[in-house]
Amino acid sequence: MFTHTKKLQYHAKPSKPDPLMAKKLQEILGGQYGEMSVMNQYLFQGWNTRGNEEFKDMLLDTGTEEIGHIEMIATMIAQLLDDAPVDAQENAYKSDPAVAAIMGGMNPQHAIVNGLGAAPKDSVGVPWNGNYIISSGNLLADLRANINAESQGRLQVSRLYHMTDDPGVRDMLGFLLARDTMHQLQWIEAAKEIEDREGIVVPYDVPADWEVKEVNNILYNFSEGEESKSMVEGKKAADGREFRYESTPVAFADKPILKPAPPSLHNSKPMDKM
Repeated sequence: MFTHTKKLQYHAKPSKPDPLMAKKLQEILGGQYGEMSVMNQYLFQGWNTRGNEEFKDMLLDTGTEEIGHIEMIATMIAQLLDDAPVDAQENAYKSDPAVAAIMGGMNPQHAIVNGLGAAPKDSVGVPWNGNYIISSGNLLADLRANINAESQGRLQVSRLYHMTDDPGVRDMLGFLLARDTMHQLQWIEAAKEIEDREGIVVPYDVPADWEVKEVNNILYNFSEGEESKSMVEGKKAADGREFRYESTPVAFADKPILKPAPPSLHNSKPMDKM
């Protein structure tokens, strides 16, 4: 069950209209690493967790918090679009070149489709996609995906911080930066707990004899140069095995030769048979 409180989790009030910044903020709302993605990712991971109640509770706590972040950003976008009606762009060009430069970058859908409101899309108008989220049923794999999502999200928020001097926008972005820090740290802590219990590699319960053991600890030199050698030389992997480095990888198998397709498929005739 969800309920809605009509207060925002944190302030979302710009000091002045800025349609271009409204367009940019769409990225952290409906982009691949935006709040819609982490909200759905955490909620679905939580709903799909079987047992492990402490992890389920943390996922649902944070997924529900992200709903509030979506509301904050949507509110900020709407207020950045205040006093920016459709005809303002045309009038701006006639009156003030500086204003025209700002208004010229406005997302037209904010006016045409959304009535000066936010939309579940990214900064270039691509609709949010459920394929952005990861909910695999393996908690360690999911938590690592969460660490990545919060890392990318915090990176994007920090870039947006540089793109505005509006104190109100920066205040809200500063709050999101702090929460993204906490979310990274909590997922790292949760992942460590599972690593201590299940091991470092996902999934933990694959029989060892399923792997081709001769290749499971080798870094192959498949690109020019050997700078990567220092990353593994003389070191042990997180699973305790010694890393190896292969300077000149060799092929284990022969050149593949496929049988001709049946005539009914009308494939091209092999050139070496003509």
